[in-house]
Amino acid sequence: MYHQTVISDSKTTLLSASDLGRRHPGDDGWLFHDIDIDLQAGDRLALVGPTGSGKSLILRALALLDPVDSGEVLWRGHRVADAEVPTYRSQVTYLQQRSPLVPGTVEDNLRVPFDLQVRSKLPFPRDEALHLLDTFGAGDDFLAKKEANLSGGERQIVGLLRAFLAQPTVLLLDEPTASLDRDSAASVEELILAWQADAAEHRTYLWVSHDPEQVARVADRTLKLARGRLEEGA
Repeated sequence: MYHQTVISDSKTTLLSASDLGRRHPGDDGWLFHDIDIDLQAGDRLALVGPTGSGKSLILRALALLDPVDSGEVLWRGHRVADAEVPTYRSQVTYLQQRSPLVPGTVEDNLRVPFDLQVRSKLPFPRDEALHLLDTFGAGDDFLAKKEANLSGGERQIVGLLRAFLAQPTVLLLDEPTASLDRDSAASVEELILAWQADAAEHRTYLWVSHDPEQVARVADRTLKLARGRLEEGA
């Protein structure tokens, strides 16, 4: 069982990384190193930096999807044992630019988290799925649409809605609006902001973006990755 760590300002530290580092494959150089991140309940953080600087790799490391060469990731102040990784990933969701989808319909894809053991006893929230789809002007018929026929933007929306339905505590967002038109991107921003504000005492996100105007809209704090290190308040 995870234990809660409360710091002096009464905000809960959910996810933290200490001295995180990863080397370039095949040489002694670092992709990133000495990375310290604290994601506290209520935080709205942005991660910015040049293309190829390692932002996505940091998100993947925080999601325990990729190994690191130094440092550690803590959940509520404790290391995550191997047996606890599925539970951890049910609370910490990494949403990449191009969400992988399974063959089948949109509904099949939205049901994927509920086929996993950690949520196998939970009913699929179909009404909530329809409510979220309505935000994008889509109806019941969209649930029956085949994955193979989805556009890049539609695939990204399905990935985001799947993440919402799984009810995580932390979202690690890797340019979630990169494939979307202006209106759909605005809807995604509104949804994510509303998701966080709805339970700010329990939820947080780290949002990678190359758009300074978007960063200003969605983040209270900004971290900049440059030359393998993080700088606060860029």
